[in-house]
Amino acid sequence: MSNVAEEMQQQAEQFQQRYTAVRDEIGKMIVGHDDIVHGVLTSMFVGGHCLLEGVPGLGKTMLVRTLSETLSLAFSRIQFTPDLMPADILGTNMIVENEEGRKGFEFQKGPIFTQICLADEINRATPKTQSALLETMQEGTVTVAGTRYTLDKPFFVLATQNPIEQEGTYPLPEAQLDRFMFKLVVGYSTRDELNTIVDRTTRGTKIDTSKVMDGEEIMRWQKLVREVILASHVQDYIVRLVLATHPDGPLSQDVTNQYIRWGSSPRGAQTLALAAKVRALLDGRFNVSFEDIRRVYLPSMRHRTLLNFEAQAEGVDVDDVLLELLEKVPEKAEATA
Repeated sequence: MSNVAEEMQQQAEQFQQRYTAVRDEIGKMIVGHDDIVHGVLTSMFVGGHCLLEGVPGLGKTMLVRTLSETLSLAFSRIQFTPDLMPADILGTNMIVENEEGRKGFEFQKGPIFTQICLADEINRATPKTQSALLETMQEGTVTVAGTRYTLDKPFFVLATQNPIEQEGTYPLPEAQLDRFMFKLVVGYSTRDELNTIVDRTTRGTKIDTSKVMDGEEIMRWQKLVREVILASHVQDYIVRLVLATHPDGPLSQDVTNQYIRWGSSPRGAQTLALAAKVRALLDGRFNVSFEDIRRVYLPSMRHRTLLNFEAQAEGVDVDDVLLELLEKVPEKAEATA
């Protein structure tokens, strides 16, 4: 038994080292935003997709591009605009002529056929175009004209979006939001961070990043993450946190019934479990704690919890509602009669 525990400890330490190697390489280009970088890397090591929201100019696109430069993976960027069509993303059948002069249809792959896909300003495209990513994000496949194509693994969609209050934006469909593992809110840089950014970008110094990890290693760590132990009572805490977001449900709270229109789907529970396992490994443990779950609760749930009109009228923020739920749901379940 001790040998097994020792091996687990070694694997956790190796994961920490390799995670830090990628984080440090990103840090050469990205100043601050530690929680955002951690959220993106957590999504990657779980195999999930990530949505970054913030006003233009905060470095969201630069972060994704820098991540691609540290990994030996194919990368493509799709700039979402109102006139973008689904075929511009997925690809289309084209009429081509072979050497014998015969014409036929041949599938021309779109930019989604990659491993890291940056969907830049995703909410500037129409809902029809946004929905083109639904199958790809869930199943890693593309279906065009009845033919199904499989994308290479690992595959991640890292999307940026502007706040929905800005002009020229379309809200993402709930079904698409649910397919993102995390929604990360990118804020402004601090005074010290902004000074560092200006120093780095206005003095003509070129910063080079190196590739430190390939797809095979990423999938190996993804497998390790799933092996982290999740005790039944800790898992039940996850389940109760998710059920607490369901209005008029058996575990709903007063704040749920007052402000929430729709609660989280089962994907919320899956996300909490997997993200908490990454947190445990980064703390050198091979078992998930209650604190691990609390630390990943907001990015896992904020895009899966839809507030009602009353909350919008009162200016209530979804994070505030979720934090209140986090306070009211106990770690240990109450005994049932």
